[in-house]
Amino acid sequence: MAIYKYKDKTPELGDPCYVAEDARVIGDVRIGNGSSVWWGSTIRGDVHHIRIGERTNIQDMCMIHVTGGKFPTVIGNHCTLGHNVTIHGAFLHDHAFVGIGATVMDGCEIEPFGFLAAGSMLTPGKKIPSGMLFMGSPAKPVREITDQEREMILKTAEKYHQLSLEYSDPSVVSRIR
Repeated sequence: MAIYKYKDKTPELGDPCYVAEDARVIGDVRIGNGSSVWWGSTIRGDVHHIRIGERTNIQDMCMIHVTGGKFPTVIGNHCTLGHNVTIHGAFLHDHAFVGIGATVMDGCEIEPFGFLAAGSMLTPGKKIPSGMLFMGSPAKPVREITDQEREMILKTAEKYHQLSLEYSDPSVVSRIR
């Protein structure tokens, strides 16, 4: 894994915390216990801070950054960021869910169990209320999430936590070349 100090700021990782070998974590970043950062992701806390809670999964190819001097990025506990998500200077409460390829822009907020659908863009300053599904580009409210979607949010966070524990075990995953 590539963990970089930026100026006087060194990332702090929880225990356990899985960071894939080619992921990059830079600067003023704190990642909570049991969270995971998957292949090809970048978390860059250079011009503001980034805080990520416990048992949150940052899936493959995600980009997490900040808005210099204006908006940090804060991601709560048990959140899921699907593959290729971009988060830029936003606040995600516990159990927020951001689908594959979605973008969350400066000053946005996703409340608990807020759900941004795959491929959607939450434009600057927008808010997804608790338990609501937003979709589109720009993202708009669609409906309340279903009981099945709420359960999927809970299960996905736990599934990725368990998977990260497996990936941390060299008897399960080891480099062959």
